[in-house]
This record gives sequence, C-alpha cells and structure tokens, in this order.
Amino acid sequence: MQSIAIVTGATSGVGREFVRQLDQGHGGPLNQIWLVARDATALAQVAAETATPTRVLALDLTLDSSYESLRDELDREEGLVVQWLVNCAGFGRFGGLGEIGEKANANMVRLNCLAVVECCYHALPHMVAGSRIINLSSVAALAPQPYLSVYSATKRFVLDFSRTLDHELGGSGIHVTAVCPKFMRTGFLDDPGNAEQVRRMTTIGFEPVDAVVAKALAAAIRGRATCVPSWDVKAIHVATKLLPSAWVMAGEDLLFDLASRR
Repeated sequence: MQSIAIVTGATSGVGREFVRQLDQGHGGPLNQIWLVARDATALAQVAAETATPTRVLALDLTLDSSYESLRDELDREEGLVVQWLVNCAGFGRFGGLGEIGEKANANMVRLNCLAVVECCYHALPHMVAGSRIINLSSVAALAPQPYLSVYSATKRFVLDFSRTLDHELGGSGIHVTAVCPKFMRTGFLDDPGNAEQVRRMTTIGFEPVDAVVAKALAAAIRGRATCVPSWDVKAIHVATKLLPSAWVMAGEDLLFDLASRR
C-alpha cells in the first residue's frame, strides 16, 4: 500500500510550505508527495528539495483536461491511499468587477472553486479512515468583501463546501478542514490588481506562512471542519455571525479607511 499526499499550488507560498512540513513528517508517514502546479521548472525545483519521493504533475487547474489527468494518474495505481489532499492552488484580484475583467474573474471561479471540487471528487475514492483534506479558504470568506467580490465569494464557497463535505463524510473517518488565514507574505500579492485596495485591506496585517500551515495540519488531524489560525480573525468570525452583512461591509470600509490614514 502506497500512502501519498497531493498538494496543489505546490511551487510557492502556502502550498510550498505544506510540502515542506509534510516532507518533515508533520502529517504522518508518507511514501510519496504528488506536486501539482502549472510551472514544470518550479515543480522540479521543489521536488529536488524534498526528501520524500515525489511525483510531478504539471497541470493548469483552470482546464478540464487537468482533472482528467489527475483522475488517470490516481486510477492507474494499485493499492494507492491518498492520506492528504491539500488544495492550495488559487489566485485573487482586487478591484471592481469590471476593472478586473472577464477572463480573470472566470479563472478565479475555475481555480478557486471548480478545481477544489474536482480534486476532492477524484481523490475521495482513494481515501480511507484517517485520510484528510485541507482546502485553503481565507479571512475574505467570512464576510462579503467590496472590491474583492469574486475572490471573497469563491473563498466562501470553499468554506461552505468544506464544512458540508466534512458533514457528508460522517462516520467514514475522513475529515475536511477549511483554513481561513489573514494575508500572508506569499506570491498572492505579486499581481494583485488595484494597488489602493490592496493597501487598504492589508491594514489588517499578515501572519506567518509556517504558523498557518502548522495550525492547519494540527486542526485537520483533530478532525476540525474549520481552522481560523489568527485570534483577531476569530473575533471577526464571531462578529460576522452576529451582524447583518451590510453592517459588516460598512464596518470594514470604516476600519480600512481609519487604518490606512495612520
């Protein structure tokens, strides 16, 4: 029996850190880590730095053909157990809907939502009791985000999908965890779109990538459906459950404006 982890978005940021910590054994013993991302050269570099044997899958998860390729790779292996599926591939753009553009908006939905569903769908038949799925959501999922509307909606999808899938799996021993971090210093902000909106929204601060990943792995092992790593985001989470969304958005605008004037 071969126990594997599949990590999407494996070449940078959070995905790369999940590979590193899984490679160090923080998710239990693994026979292989499958690395999924678009850039074959970057994947080869990650593979070279990983002690656990790897399989490189250079796939663009905005394309249907990539899901078919992943399915075929899984189905051709005998005795394969997916111990971990970690869905980190995704991107976001700041700005108004028209400002961001049709292609970027559509690809956010494909990569942030459809790819998560497809990867879960194809991995689940190869999972057993004790297997875990981690889906990267965001603090942006906790309330509607003006000028980040499509991205925040996709991350809300990830949050709700993860919670309901975890419930559906019931007594199977397989659990799904949605992780809702703040901003992190990753490639996410390399091509963000509207720089003014980025400046306003990042006033909530950043949290360390390695700490987020460590907390996510620990929460998943415990079978938690949601992981909110930062204490202040936990407070935001409570507030968004109690207040109407219109009040929350008005409060966000006020908070961002006040913080950006400092």
